[in-house]
Amino acid sequence: MGGNIAHSSGGPRCVKYGTTKDYVLNLEVVLADGSIIDTGANVLKNSTGYHLTQLMVGSEGTLGIVTKITLKLLPFPPYKSLLLASFSNAQMACACVPAIFEAGVQPSAIEFMDKKGVELSVKAQQIPFEFGEEQAYLLIEVDAFSETELLPQCEKIYGSLEAHQVLNVLLAEDHESKEKFWRIRRSIGEVVKQHSIYKEEDAVVTRSYLPDLYEGVKGIAEQYGFETVCYGHAGDGNLHINILKLDLADAIWQNELPKAIRSIFELCKQYGGTISGEHGIGLVQKPYLDIVFNQKHFELMRGIKNSFDPHWILNPGKIFDRA
Repeated sequence: MGGNIAHSSGGPRCVKYGTTKDYVLNLEVVLADGSIIDTGANVLKNSTGYHLTQLMVGSEGTLGIVTKITLKLLPFPPYKSLLLASFSNAQMACACVPAIFEAGVQPSAIEFMDKKGVELSVKAQQIPFEFGEEQAYLLIEVDAFSETELLPQCEKIYGSLEAHQVLNVLLAEDHESKEKFWRIRRSIGEVVKQHSIYKEEDAVVTRSYLPDLYEGVKGIAEQYGFETVCYGHAGDGNLHINILKLDLADAIWQNELPKAIRSIFELCKQYGGTISGEHGIGLVQKPYLDIVFNQKHFELMRGIKNSFDPHWILNPGKIFDRA
């Protein structure tokens, strides 16, 4: 949980339940001078002063060290249905995502996977899987507190899928099938790492712009001569973009990759999005913060940093540099 707090981490089910920040009520924090504070209170409602808890969540260890966490909990829905839908066109798969919400369904997860990612995942894990002309997939989960609530949601989802030229829809009918589908999705990042040196980006836009972002990413990759594997939390508009080195020369990888990444992030900005949905900034994304922040943003954030950590001893160099 400490890492989740530091990054305000997300995941597949954030589309329905929100990210880590939505569940943090209070934090005990050790500050740079050694003093210990509570950032909030252990209550569900709190409108008392500045929201120091939310300031601390996602600060990547640059403002204080979290030593105690108070979270709110939700009841666990015991019933789930899981669908794997395939599409001949990745943009059509992306366009289907907002349509599902417009149909009145609130899925607990909608995950996008392009064909290359699925191919690598099933091959590495030796999972039986039949491929056809599809180019992309949506993994869609709905949950409920009674089994009778699932079917109406699935019927509405089927309608949206058919309207977006779905090729095939597989229903995971048992626990083993559900685990198989989720294992394919969850392993993509790891199998890409085994397949090639790579750089992963964590772009996010509104759901309506997801098809445009995907098309733009593929265009940028073609322009710079990179191969990409794209997957991610489509329900949040959050696309993980893995750029593969493969047999590219080191000079091209080192010199051209930053230009390609900047182009991708500028595209996110153009579509009203931002450069990190859940992975944070750290050192790696720091050179690109100027795309989404202006000088005033940096002045405000450095002022906050100076108030909490005047000597800049907490996780130095992360997010931005001292002016």
